[in-house]
Amino acid sequence: MVRLSKKKFAALKRVSNEVGIIGALAIDQRGSLQKMLAHNSLSTVGDLELIQFKKLVSETLTPLATAILLDPEYGLPAAKVRDSQTGLILAYEKTGYDSSKKGRLPDLLPEWSVKRLKENGADAVKFLLYYDVDEEPKINQIKQVFIERLGSECLAEEVPFFLELVSYSASNLAPDSLAFAKIKPYKVNEMMKEFSKPVYNVDVLKVEVPINMNFVEGYSDGEIAYTKSEAMHYFKEQNATTNLPFIFLSGGVSAELFQETLHLASEAKSTFNGVLCGRATWQGGIVPFASQGEVAGENWLKATGKKQLGELNESLSETAQSWFLKVEEL
Repeated sequence: MVRLSKKKFAALKRVSNEVGIIGALAIDQRGSLQKMLAHNSLSTVGDLELIQFKKLVSETLTPLATAILLDPEYGLPAAKVRDSQTGLILAYEKTGYDSSKKGRLPDLLPEWSVKRLKENGADAVKFLLYYDVDEEPKINQIKQVFIERLGSECLAEEVPFFLELVSYSASNLAPDSLAFAKIKPYKVNEMMKEFSKPVYNVDVLKVEVPINMNFVEGYSDGEIAYTKSEAMHYFKEQNATTNLPFIFLSGGVSAELFQETLHLASEAKSTFNGVLCGRATWQGGIVPFASQGEVAGENWLKATGKKQLGELNESLSETAQSWFLKVEEL
């Protein structure tokens, strides 16, 4: 059982529903979102369009979300229009990584601290770390020390620390390839095991599912990396790597496939505690917003976006478990 201070425990409740399941909405994308908007727009897309789309998503969809994850660079106006019952998680990492340097090294937003994020209303702080357990030990040690510092900062401010872990291949295997799909379970589960250690002071892990659903027998029309029983084994293995609450990221898959993934995880007896779901719920609104304007984007979010988020919430109620079973208040 994980033990949290009264303030951390109360903050974690603010980003969850009444039974301790996290059904959070993520729109902390910055450069990638701007590119998606620009790709579908006939005019130049700048900061204002990015801010406005985030506001539309927040205002329209947060009544159905337990929390919203935003970035402090462009997302604070969206935070102000979220539903009054919806918690706020703010991202602390600088978007992307320096591709000219080896190892996808992490970096912080230089104008922000956990204290300042907290002062701007954050109930919790999230940091994204790219990690390959097979990377050079020197590079992984740099990342481990980095996360130790962040965990200590969140501990001092008594703010829940959400660590988002994203696997990759240091040998440059394509993330959507069959070759990477075969080694993904090992990479995902081993990095979860590492960052579950108490030295990091992580409170919630935001993680990938340990498989690529596009290569699971019965879910794929093409190449197969795992049978259904093998996929379920990897979910069980993932479950055994941590005693921390953990939630799944959608990883850009469709809303339908993500819901199927949650049901497969549940069938495998995974004790995951919710989701922090981004593009699977709002990405369909990009085209109407960018090509036809704000009203068209809002109409899509009110119709399809709300429908998809409502269906996701139904799937969560059927599959996720309460983090109350893992955490107690000090």
